[in-house]
Amino acid sequence: MDRYRRHSYRESLDKKRRNVEYEEYAYVLDYLPEGYTDIPTGRRTGKSVAQVLGEKAFTLLEVAPKEDLMLYERIFIGKGQRDKILMINKKIGYDDLTATAKAELPYVVEEIIQNNEERFVQFFNMAPPITNRLHSLELLPGIGKKHMWEIIDERKREPFRSFDDLRERVKGLPDPVKMIAKRIVDEIIGKDRYRLFVGSRRLFRV
Repeated sequence: MDRYRRHSYRESLDKKRRNVEYEEYAYVLDYLPEGYTDIPTGRRTGKSVAQVLGEKAFTLLEVAPKEDLMLYERIFIGKGQRDKILMINKKIGYDDLTATAKAELPYVVEEIIQNNEERFVQFFNMAPPITNRLHSLELLPGIGKKHMWEIIDERKREPFRSFDDLRERVKGLPDPVKMIAKRIVDEIIGKDRYRLFVGSRRLFRV
Protein backbone atom coordinates (compact mmCIF):
# COMPACT_ATOMS: atom_id res chain seq x y z
CA MET A 1 0.00 0.00 0.00
CA ASP A 2 2.91 2.38 0.69
CA ARG A 3 3.76 2.78 -2.96
CA TYR A 4 0.25 4.09 -3.60
CA ARG A 5 0.43 6.57 -0.71
CA ARG A 6 -0.42 10.10 -1.77
CA HIS A 7 2.29 12.68 -1.18
CA SER A 8 1.41 15.79 0.76
CA TYR A 9 1.59 19.22 -0.83
CA ARG A 10 4.66 20.01 1.28
CA GLU A 11 6.39 16.80 0.12
CA SER A 12 5.65 17.71 -3.49
CA LEU A 13 7.14 21.17 -3.01
CA ASP A 14 10.22 19.71 -1.32
CA LYS A 15 10.71 17.35 -4.26
CA LYS A 16 10.47 20.22 -6.72
CA ARG A 17 12.99 22.25 -4.72
CA ARG A 18 15.47 19.35 -4.78
CA ASN A 19 15.29 19.40 -8.59
CA VAL A 20 16.00 23.14 -8.77
CA GLU A 21 19.57 24.23 -9.46
CA TYR A 22 20.44 27.69 -8.26
CA GLU A 23 22.88 29.95 -10.08
CA GLU A 24 25.63 31.64 -8.09
CA TYR A 25 26.81 34.12 -10.70
CA ALA A 26 25.28 35.62 -13.82
CA TYR A 27 26.21 37.97 -16.64
CA VAL A 28 24.14 41.00 -17.58
CA LEU A 29 22.43 40.77 -20.98
CA ASP A 30 20.41 43.98 -20.67
CA TYR A 31 19.83 46.64 -18.02
CA LEU A 32 16.66 48.74 -18.08
CA PRO A 33 16.92 51.55 -15.51
CA GLU A 34 13.27 52.56 -15.99
CA GLY A 35 11.90 49.05 -16.44
CA TYR A 36 10.19 47.80 -19.58
CA THR A 37 9.08 50.75 -21.69
CA ASP A 38 7.55 48.72 -24.54
CA ILE A 39 4.46 47.75 -22.52
CA PRO A 40 1.27 49.77 -21.95
CA THR A 41 1.78 52.76 -19.63
CA GLY A 42 -0.66 51.48 -17.03
CA ARG A 43 1.33 48.27 -16.59
CA ARG A 44 4.73 49.91 -16.21
CA THR A 45 6.28 49.83 -12.76
CA GLY A 46 9.07 52.32 -13.37
CA LYS A 47 11.42 50.06 -11.38
CA SER A 48 14.74 49.08 -12.87
CA VAL A 49 15.21 45.49 -14.03
CA ALA A 50 17.96 43.50 -15.66
CA GLN A 51 17.95 40.36 -17.75
CA VAL A 52 20.87 38.09 -16.92
CA LEU A 53 22.33 34.73 -17.92
CA GLY A 54 23.46 32.24 -15.29
CA GLU A 55 27.07 31.11 -15.47
CA LYS A 56 26.58 27.45 -14.54
CA ALA A 57 23.38 26.20 -16.21
CA PHE A 58 22.80 29.18 -18.54
CA THR A 59 19.51 30.02 -16.84
CA LEU A 60 17.77 33.18 -18.07
CA LEU A 61 16.58 35.35 -15.19
CA GLU A 62 15.02 38.72 -14.53
CA VAL A 63 16.54 40.46 -11.52
CA ALA A 64 15.94 43.66 -9.55
CA PRO A 65 19.20 45.63 -9.26
CA LYS A 66 20.25 47.80 -6.33
CA GLU A 67 22.34 50.04 -8.59
CA ASP A 68 23.24 50.62 -12.22
CA LEU A 69 24.66 47.63 -14.08
CA MET A 70 26.79 47.28 -17.18
CA LEU A 71 26.34 44.86 -20.07
CA TYR A 72 28.58 41.78 -19.75
CA GLU A 73 29.08 42.51 -16.04
CA ARG A 74 29.46 39.41 -13.84
CA ILE A 75 27.26 39.69 -10.74
CA PHE A 76 26.61 37.54 -7.69
CA ILE A 77 23.02 36.27 -7.53
CA GLY A 78 23.42 33.35 -5.14
CA LYS A 79 22.13 32.90 -1.63
CA GLY A 80 23.41 35.33 0.98
CA GLN A 81 24.30 38.99 0.84
CA ARG A 82 24.27 40.36 -2.71
CA ASP A 83 26.07 43.62 -3.34
CA LYS A 84 24.32 44.66 -6.56
CA ILE A 85 21.13 42.60 -6.78
CA LEU A 86 18.11 43.13 -4.55
CA MET A 87 16.20 40.03 -5.61
CA ILE A 88 15.61 37.49 -8.36
CA ASN A 89 12.24 38.38 -9.88
CA LYS A 90 11.67 35.29 -11.99
CA LYS A 91 13.01 32.79 -14.47
CA ILE A 92 12.38 33.84 -18.06
CA GLY A 93 12.55 32.25 -21.52
CA TYR A 94 14.27 33.25 -24.71
CA ASP A 95 11.09 34.86 -26.07
CA ASP A 96 10.98 37.12 -23.00
CA LEU A 97 14.36 38.67 -23.78
CA THR A 98 14.60 42.23 -25.04
CA ALA A 99 16.04 42.89 -28.48
CA THR A 100 19.27 44.01 -26.81
CA ALA A 101 19.48 40.87 -24.68
CA LYS A 102 18.92 38.62 -27.71
CA ALA A 103 21.63 40.46 -29.65
CA GLU A 104 24.13 40.23 -26.79
CA LEU A 105 23.36 36.61 -25.85
CA PRO A 106 25.88 34.90 -28.21
CA TYR A 107 28.69 37.24 -27.12
CA VAL A 108 27.94 36.84 -23.41
CA VAL A 109 27.90 33.04 -23.85
CA GLU A 110 31.32 33.25 -25.51
CA GLU A 111 32.54 35.41 -22.61
CA ILE A 112 31.40 32.78 -20.10
CA ILE A 113 33.12 29.99 -22.05
CA GLN A 114 36.39 31.91 -22.32
CA ASN A 115 36.31 32.76 -18.62
CA ASN A 116 35.72 29.08 -17.76
CA GLU A 117 38.05 27.46 -20.29
CA GLU A 118 39.12 24.57 -18.06
CA ARG A 119 35.49 23.59 -17.45
CA PHE A 120 34.64 23.45 -21.14
CA VAL A 121 37.87 21.77 -22.19
CA GLN A 122 36.76 18.95 -19.90
CA PHE A 123 33.76 18.43 -22.17
CA PHE A 124 36.11 17.32 -24.95
CA ASN A 125 37.94 15.05 -22.46
CA MET A 126 34.82 13.48 -20.95
CA ALA A 127 31.99 13.71 -23.49
CA PRO A 128 30.22 10.30 -23.67
CA PRO A 129 28.06 8.65 -26.34
CA ILE A 130 24.34 9.39 -26.10
CA THR A 131 23.13 6.37 -28.08
CA ASN A 132 24.80 3.59 -30.06
CA ARG A 133 24.70 5.82 -33.13
CA LEU A 134 25.10 9.31 -31.66
CA HIS A 135 27.98 10.74 -29.64
CA SER A 136 27.58 13.93 -27.63
CA LEU A 137 30.60 15.43 -29.43
CA GLU A 138 28.56 15.29 -32.65
CA LEU A 139 26.00 17.67 -31.18
CA LEU A 140 28.52 20.49 -31.50
CA PRO A 141 28.09 22.28 -34.85
CA GLY A 142 31.07 21.57 -37.08
CA ILE A 143 31.95 18.15 -35.59
CA GLY A 144 31.27 15.10 -37.71
CA LYS A 145 32.44 11.51 -37.41
CA LYS A 146 35.98 12.33 -38.55
CA HIS A 147 36.65 14.99 -35.91
CA MET A 148 34.77 12.98 -33.30
CA TRP A 149 37.10 9.98 -33.68
CA GLU A 150 40.18 12.21 -33.80
CA ILE A 151 39.15 13.82 -30.50
CA ILE A 152 38.43 10.44 -28.88
CA ASP A 153 41.75 8.99 -30.07
CA GLU A 154 43.74 12.01 -28.91
CA ARG A 155 42.15 12.22 -25.47
CA LYS A 156 43.00 8.54 -24.91
CA ARG A 157 46.65 9.39 -25.41
CA GLU A 158 46.52 12.44 -23.15
CA PRO A 159 43.70 14.71 -21.91
CA PHE A 160 43.41 18.08 -23.60
CA ARG A 161 44.83 20.90 -21.49
CA SER A 162 43.39 23.96 -23.24
CA PHE A 163 41.53 25.10 -26.34
CA ASP A 164 44.89 25.82 -27.98
CA ASP A 165 46.03 22.27 -27.21
CA LEU A 166 42.79 20.94 -28.70
CA ARG A 167 43.23 22.97 -31.89
CA GLU A 168 46.86 21.94 -32.20
CA ARG A 169 46.16 18.21 -31.88
CA VAL A 170 42.92 18.02 -33.89
CA LYS A 171 43.73 19.65 -37.21
CA GLY A 172 41.00 21.55 -39.01
CA LEU A 173 38.72 21.68 -35.97
CA PRO A 174 36.47 24.79 -35.93
CA ASP A 175 36.92 27.30 -33.09
CA PRO A 176 35.88 25.41 -29.90
CA VAL A 177 34.54 28.57 -28.22
CA LYS A 178 32.25 29.41 -31.12
CA MET A 179 31.13 25.78 -31.51
CA ILE A 180 30.14 25.49 -27.86
CA ALA A 181 28.57 28.97 -27.84
CA LYS A 182 26.43 28.15 -30.89
CA ARG A 183 25.28 24.91 -29.23
CA ILE A 184 24.41 26.68 -25.98
CA VAL A 185 22.39 29.40 -27.73
CA ASP A 186 20.51 26.76 -29.72
CA GLU A 187 19.71 24.93 -26.47
CA ILE A 188 18.50 28.15 -24.84
CA ILE A 189 16.23 28.80 -27.83
CA GLY A 190 15.03 25.19 -27.70
CA LYS A 191 16.16 23.93 -31.10
CA ASP A 192 17.15 20.44 -29.90
CA ARG A 193 15.73 18.03 -27.35
CA TYR A 194 19.22 17.13 -26.10
CA ARG A 195 20.67 19.47 -23.51
CA LEU A 196 24.43 19.29 -23.12
CA PHE A 197 25.04 22.54 -21.26
CA VAL A 198 21.71 24.23 -20.45
CA GLY A 199 19.31 23.62 -17.60
CA SER A 200 19.19 21.46 -14.49
CA ARG A 201 18.87 18.27 -16.58
CA ARG A 202 21.86 18.95 -18.83
CA LEU A 203 24.04 15.98 -19.74
CA PHE A 204 27.41 17.60 -19.03
CA ARG A 205 28.24 18.77 -15.50
CA VAL A 206 31.62 19.92 -14.24
